[in-house]
Amino acid sequence: MGQALCCIQVDQSNVAIKEKFGKFSEVLEPGCHCMPWVLGSEVAGHISLRVQQLDVRCETKTKDNVFVTVVASVQYRAIGEKAVDAFYKLSDTSEQIQSYVFDVIRASVPKLNLDDVFEQKNGVAKAVEEELEKSMSGYGYEIVQTLIVDIEPDTQVKRAMNEINAASRMRVAANEKAEAEKILQIKRAEGEAESKYLAGLGVARQRQAIVDGLRDSVLAFSSSVPGTTAKDVMDLVLVTQYFDTMKDVGAATKSSAVFIPHGPGAVHDVATQIRGGLLQRPQ
Repeated sequence: MGQALCCIQVDQSNVAIKEKFGKFSEVLEPGCHCMPWVLGSEVAGHISLRVQQLDVRCETKTKDNVFVTVVASVQYRAIGEKAVDAFYKLSDTSEQIQSYVFDVIRASVPKLNLDDVFEQKNGVAKAVEEELEKSMSGYGYEIVQTLIVDIEPDTQVKRAMNEINAASRMRVAANEKAEAEKILQIKRAEGEAESKYLAGLGVARQRQAIVDGLRDSVLAFSSSVPGTTAKDVMDLVLVTQYFDTMKDVGAATKSSAVFIPHGPGAVHDVATQIRGGLLQRPQ
């Protein structure tokens, strides 16, 4: 109907290219325009002024000979003032942008190691954007932004990187575990040393108390029973301790004591051996 009435409508965010007898005439802005087709006027095409996005996948090699696939996302739009260049100078805008992206990425990534590619992806994106801006402005297009959205190494390379990372973490964990065990052993040894030291003090004090008690007992017994000697008192103490020991062994329900041939008369022999080996001065 619009063509029959020699009118045409251009939608918002678009422009139309008007030709007359096959030659460019003017750029039609959004709105309604008179198009006298009987006089040779016609619309050659429309150009969108909206921002468009093109994702480019480029396979290349890093400096350390690792093949990666770099995915670049290019956001671009046609410039309204240069709509004529955008319409007539390029037959396939996507192919042209893709060619420039390939050229820049394959020139930049081989200069970097794999780890540096991940760290410096913003630098690669900036280089792509600058090259596209310089080249596409002459064709009537503006580069809004360029992003490196993904870097995909080979599957085996990713598996190897994960294994290296896991091994490194396991090594750190092993070192931390060994350090913790070392601290535990040191603390355990310090505790055992302190325990043995205190046990030694306890034994020494026990023996001192026994010696003091025996001395007081001998003195008290000698003063109470005239005619007794220290030897008699010591024999009596040994016999008393002997029967106390037998009583404790017999009262225990579960005992691991080992009995050897003995008798009450053996106490005298033990006392004699103690006096002969420890108390009497060698001749």
